[in-house]
Amino acid sequence: MVSLLSGLPVSEGLTVSTGTRDTGSVLYSSLLCHRVVDGLCGRQPPQRGHYSASWSSEEWLELLRSLAALFCHAVGTNSSDEEVLAGLVDAGSSHAESVRTVLTARRQEIRDALLDRSNSISSAALQDFDWQLKLAVSSDKSSSLHTPLLSLSLDVRDNTALQSVTMEMNREELNTLISSLEAANKVVMQLK
Repeated sequence: MVSLLSGLPVSEGLTVSTGTRDTGSVLYSSLLCHRVVDGLCGRQPPQRGHYSASWSSEEWLELLRSLAALFCHAVGTNSSDEEVLAGLVDAGSSHAESVRTVLTARRQEIRDALLDRSNSISSAALQDFDWQLKLAVSSDKSSSLHTPLLSLSLDVRDNTALQSVTMEMNREELNTLISSLEAANKVVMQLK
């Protein structure tokens, strides 16, 4: 609910933790957006104490969640400035422009943080693979099968250990695996 940004004064002096007052050109909404991006990137997120007069606790949490989601979605889908501004119609033009400016300035930093999060899910990486095509001609239940089977062996490196994973698939299972890998590749290509 980025429209909650409209509850914030566009430009006003900001009292920071040092007790000094900055009456310069720093906009509240721009500073808030920069701090939200800082939080996304693993640094100090915005503190509610600086903005307590503007929102209730629930509104504050909703605003932070929606701004973070907006930044992640805009970077993840490589949205244009026009698309971002179209999604911020309810926030008011000056606040929407602040969000767009922060997004433009820190897009690469957000992308790097999102990629780091994705990479930290698993450190396993495919090292090598081997495959064999087999023809099952019979089984204990049927004397005549004639079913092709693919035996796929994957060598996966997880940190320093090398682990071998072997699976055997019929045609339908192989098609499902190929479809899943193609979808994963498409997502990876969108992130590049």
